[in-house]
Amino acid sequence: MDKLQEDVRNTIGETSSLIDENDIQKLAYLKAVVKEVMRLHPPAPLMVPHETTQKCNVVGYEIQPKTVVYINAWAIGRDPDSWKNPEEFFPERSLGSTIDFNGKDFELIPFGAGRRGCPAIDLGVGMVELALTNLVYHFNWELPSGMKKEDIDMEVRPGITMHKKNELCLVAKKYSGCMNV
Repeated sequence: MDKLQEDVRNTIGETSSLIDENDIQKLAYLKAVVKEVMRLHPPAPLMVPHETTQKCNVVGYEIQPKTVVYINAWAIGRDPDSWKNPEEFFPERSLGSTIDFNGKDFELIPFGAGRRGCPAIDLGVGMVELALTNLVYHFNWELPSGMKKEDIDMEVRPGITMHKKNELCLVAKKYSGCMNV
């Protein structure tokens, strides 16, 4: 959080009241954080089911036509063959990496891939980046009194999309270095 806030605040400066899409393009570390969050917590951990149209071979397994196939994006994002220390939140792994979640790199497919990829990926990611940047820029975030970082529960509820099992409770304090919003 501290590194992200420092990067956002140093890049944007103290003259801005609201960050817009043009500012986002300058924030490489923010984009790395979003990419890492999408790797560990894809919006839909199981992709929409697909049906094979012809017989094919996948890693030595013969798949017959008309077979329903489920792709586990959650497991792919945590594959130790693709990611060093896959359970660790480490945004720096994305800096300088060509792997992206646009559907062309199969190590990271939180929005699917190819023709079946999410058509709203640009809108969704843009909105997340914009909202996160404004929240990180305008507020200092703290845990409630008596709570430690280790107390944060990252469990998710079962379902087709990822929702936290227990709400995240944080205290927002206005950052004095920015203009009023």
